[in-house]
Amino acid sequence: MATMNETSPVVRTGPPAEATGARYVNLVLSVWLFISAFVWTHTMAQQTNTWICGVLGAIFALIAMSVPAVRYLNTLLSIWLFISAFALATVNVGTVWNNALVAIAMFVVSLIGASADLPMRRRPVHPA
Repeated sequence: MATMNETSPVVRTGPPAEATGARYVNLVLSVWLFISAFVWTHTMAQQTNTWICGVLGAIFALIAMSVPAVRYLNTLLSIWLFISAFALATVNVGTVWNNALVAIAMFVVSLIGASADLPMRRRPVHPA
């Protein structure tokens, strides 16, 4: 008689934990980005860009929990956020660093794929 490890097929079930966690991290980063637009002094362009990127990032992260390919919109958004951090006029260097660091974190987290290391569960095989 074979042991369970030798005959049990591996069944992937549930949402991928790592990818779901990554979407939550992007959600938290986006909420922080939105809040940071109102915490300290920004130029009007910086403030508008920051809160819009925060709202879009949160929306993309929430949708990506169900539609994994949407995470690439956060990838593109993070590239824009990084470029705009240095391209827009500034009154506070903290804004530049905040937006640049959030952009880098969002970029990295958005690259964590939905198919990466799906949780696995062994299903017992019952003899016929």
